[in-house]
Amino acid sequence: MPKDRRLSCFVTCAAVAALAAGPGLHAAEEAVADAIAEQTQADVTAAQSQTRIDDLDDATSRNLAAYRVAMQRLDSLTIYNDQLSRLITSQQGEIGSIERQTNEIEAIETGALPLMIDMIDALDELLGADVPFLLGEREARVGRLRELIDRADVTAGEKFRRVMEAYLVEVEFGRTIEAYRGELQRDGAVRTVDFLRMGRVGLYYQTLDGAETGRWNPSSRQWETLDDAARRPVQTGLRIARKQAPPELLTLPVNAPGAST
Repeated sequence: MPKDRRLSCFVTCAAVAALAAGPGLHAAEEAVADAIAEQTQADVTAAQSQTRIDDLDDATSRNLAAYRVAMQRLDSLTIYNDQLSRLITSQQGEIGSIERQTNEIEAIETGALPLMIDMIDALDELLGADVPFLLGEREARVGRLRELIDRADVTAGEKFRRVMEAYLVEVEFGRTIEAYRGELQRDGAVRTVDFLRMGRVGLYYQTLDGAETGRWNPSSRQWETLDDAARRPVQTGLRIARKQAPPELLTLPVNAPGAST
């Protein structure tokens, strides 16, 4: 039964009882009033309790949601920390590897530097004893290598690579032919001529008008003039070197091994 109806019934019953009681009507009215006041206070207390229960339920829901968010963040941080730990371990291994490589490089550079200096000196000596072709270019290459060796900003590996490149260039000279124009100093005069290099076997020259042909004599280490029979072979060799004519057999004077002239 609804509360209002119970209260109404209670009041009615109390009124009936009061009428039946007669002289005790005043006392019954007071009893009814006290009962109504007590019921009202109980209703207020119940409403307050329900409000507190609702507040506690809301707080519990909020705390539960915050707890779930915190647990998700904890899981994410745990995964991140595990990944970070593996990354730190990998970086420590990389640092150790770099330190070992640095020590190895220092040891290699200490041993390789004297070797590279000796190689450059040997290359310089080769220029002095070799056929004098492209001397300016080759001497400049050796000079750059000497400057490179003294540079602190260039690694030992790069220095060694450049030295080996210079040696490969010299090796390549020994198996190719080449025609180039340059200056010939002879008998106190300087003339522009065409040079024909046949590997390292022979170095020939011819004046631009074709009037004079000569060669470098490695035995006497000086230039000598050839007779007219050499003019045409040298001209043909120049065209072959410039890819203006197909290869063919050339008859040119060379020094035989061990020959004194």
